[in-house]
Amino acid sequence: MPTVSTPADAAMVSAIAPPVDIVILANGPGEVATWVKPVVRALHTKAPHHRISVMLSPCPHASGKEPLILKGYPEVSRVQSAAHFFPFVLTGKTADGWDWHPKGVVVFLGGDQLYTVMVAKRLGYRTVTYAEWDARWPSLIDRFGVMQSSLREKAPEAHQEKFTVVGDLMADVQAIASRAEITDRIGCASDAEMIGLLPGSKPAKLEPGVPLLIAIAHLLHTHRPSARYIVGVAPNLTLAELTAYTDPAINSAMELFEAPVATLHEPDNALPYWQLSEGPKIYLWQRFPALDLFSQCQLCLTTVGANTAQLGALSTPMIVLLATQRLGLLHLADGWPGLVARLPGVGAIARKVINPIIVNTLKKSGKKFAWPNIWAKREVVPELFGPITASEVAELALDYLEHPEKLEHMRTTLRTLRGPAGAAEKMADLVLETVDYPK
Repeated sequence: MPTVSTPADAAMVSAIAPPVDIVILANGPGEVATWVKPVVRALHTKAPHHRISVMLSPCPHASGKEPLILKGYPEVSRVQSAAHFFPFVLTGKTADGWDWHPKGVVVFLGGDQLYTVMVAKRLGYRTVTYAEWDARWPSLIDRFGVMQSSLREKAPEAHQEKFTVVGDLMADVQAIASRAEITDRIGCASDAEMIGLLPGSKPAKLEPGVPLLIAIAHLLHTHRPSARYIVGVAPNLTLAELTAYTDPAINSAMELFEAPVATLHEPDNALPYWQLSEGPKIYLWQRFPALDLFSQCQLCLTTVGANTAQLGALSTPMIVLLATQRLGLLHLADGWPGLVARLPGVGAIARKVINPIIVNTLKKSGKKFAWPNIWAKREVVPELFGPITASEVAELALDYLEHPEKLEHMRTTLRTLRGPAGAAEKMADLVLETVDYPK
């Protein structure tokens, strides 16, 4: 199939070529927002007559709202939720009885790369995998779009011709709001200092994360009274659910981290916010993804997880926090310790007895949890791991905020870890070419 570059070209191809099914595989909220969105937009522009379907696979970090988000993408024709993924793999039948065109391509944009092979085998379609750091199953995949040339160089020589450097998909996510719109909604000057707060989306992270971040903001406010603090609210949380973690009667970690009382305010024509007692307002940003917001922040304070990858892709300076006072660290361990941690009653013992041992062991091993540090195999962004306190985090954050050259160095280093922009267009071209790619 010829590469389609313009709407006029697309209309011409539409008149002469039969429709094709493009099946996108994805899993969690990060991939749906940062990989799927730009690719389906580029595909629909280049080949509007093709049908785009998205199949979600199970993911421990999924919010549950991924199908709803995907149905809001006008380029996507059909969405199947993760609960129906393995039944399809086993039977070849979708929950809604989808029909299929004779020709198609399965595109990996999140999950397990082996799923690409499994789904394509069911449908008899070609395969394309987008790979950031690992390109697996090269003998079974037709084409790879990779972030950097190093992946092609690491591939077996017999399969290197399958690899095309497309760049960084995360760099192609278009900002929804400009800085001017963001600061206008917050009610501050366009050059105001903005500090992003990312407590996570699951109870295990929110229970310690919300009190810790509130306490840090309260301490920073004493030294940076003009700064603005903004929480990126996970799409699976309502404001009431998130605010419950600020209630000392519900969350005893508020007392543990000496966090001040926070009161929720929901004005009619402005962002909702928490008002801290004798402290700043903390604004609550509900639009998802919040990449436009975090790209404008001078600094973000975040828990571990996909957030660190997204901030790294935005080249946004961050401090990564893993407070272990309330975390069963055995869940971070591999092998039998991780299985033991899931036994009833083990969590409490782990916090009191086993956690300190694991903290010391992991620190000595030099294990990193932030994705930019994993990519670089060194500490690019600071990670605070262990029984950390709000005061030590605030002290480190102040050092960065008072020395902007340190923030700029971190931002520059983060840029070097990712691939170039323009990946969505190149990925769309690769997908369309793969429909007729010879094996």
